[in-house]
Amino acid sequence: MIEILSFVGILVLASIGVPLFVIMALAALVAFSFTDVATSAVAVEIYRISSAPTLLTIPLFTFAGYIMAESKSPQRLLRFAEAALGWMPGGIAIVSLVICAFFTAFTGASGVTIIALGGLLYPILKNEGYTEKFSLGLITTSGSLGLLFPPSLPIILYGLVAKVDIDKLFLAGIIPGILLIVILSFWSIKNGTFAASKKTFDAKEVMEAFKGCFFEAILPVGVLVGIYGGFTTATEAAAMTAFYILIVECFIYKDLDIFKDIPRVVADSMSLVGGILLILCCALGLTNYLVDEEVPMKILDFMRTFLTNKYSFLLFLNIFLLIVGSLMDIFSAIIVVVPLIVPIAEEFGVHPVHLAIIFLTNLEIGYITPPVGINLFISSFRFNKPVTELYKASFPFLLLLLVALIIITYVPDLSLMLIGE
Repeated sequence: MIEILSFVGILVLASIGVPLFVIMALAALVAFSFTDVATSAVAVEIYRISSAPTLLTIPLFTFAGYIMAESKSPQRLLRFAEAALGWMPGGIAIVSLVICAFFTAFTGASGVTIIALGGLLYPILKNEGYTEKFSLGLITTSGSLGLLFPPSLPIILYGLVAKVDIDKLFLAGIIPGILLIVILSFWSIKNGTFAASKKTFDAKEVMEAFKGCFFEAILPVGVLVGIYGGFTTATEAAAMTAFYILIVECFIYKDLDIFKDIPRVVADSMSLVGGILLILCCALGLTNYLVDEEVPMKILDFMRTFLTNKYSFLLFLNIFLLIVGSLMDIFSAIIVVVPLIVPIAEEFGVHPVHLAIIFLTNLEIGYITPPVGINLFISSFRFNKPVTELYKASFPFLLLLLVALIIITYVPDLSLMLIGE
């Protein structure tokens, strides 16, 4: 009876808006106290995660991404992408997809991408003849498009929680991420036939634009070469990226003042990081309890009565994760859901790296899935449009991403090709 009342009390606290990390911590402490396990088990989990070397990559890459978003980096990169691709039918839309993917990969938060780039891209798309509906749908969808590319924050967090090699995850997400962009690019070209580009390819402008953004354009290449060339670890690459971007934006381009602007950027970026780490530390205690009580195995036994093979499990998993993605932010979902599904997926023979890409693709799609996909509300706020209008605008893109999800799910070689497994 006391157990029931305790958990009812926790549900009541959750319903009145008590922060998620408090609910997680309370649930873990109450659960352990009723199983005669010392509540210090929660603190042990916090210590374990805090001693993980790769944990440092989260604040460092986030800081670098926020500096780029606050500088004039979006304008410089947009100019280069527009010069290189803008002459194609649908070229401006493809430019929007690529630039948004680049920024989301570094900031890890789609809200930052939509707010920082939305105001730049929306009028450009409209001027090229794209409808308001298409433009809104494209920007809303693009806000989460880079989550599969290194050094994406969700990839790092997934690797920490699931104990999967982050270097492998960085490689595994590249081809599926490109697939998403290619599918959306074909849709953009189809819609770009009525908005034929007025530009012609100008090699001189491409070179001038590349010179203008050279120090930022080479950054992803530098990160990948550093990690996979064996020159740096992921943590060292994150530290070098943060320092490099600080020097570039403050002393080379001089977009930001190191004394006036950087303290504000630090506060904004570390607010996101602090929230993630709070949820991470508190949720790990709860998931540790669930694993100790063999909850995943009990779920597996129940599922075996309905799911007979790997493919039916993957279908069920996708449906489940799409629902989760539309109701929870990606960071909370990774921390809470991943420890439960990893052992189940392993029993069904799903490769852990492939599972990671399926999981992250689902959560990426969840950002634009009604009724509460977070990108829909951010775009509604950014463009001052009713959220129902964003539902309609993003729906064709949602269907295209679902097609891509099916391909990624049932063609595991796309995820495993680059890691040689």
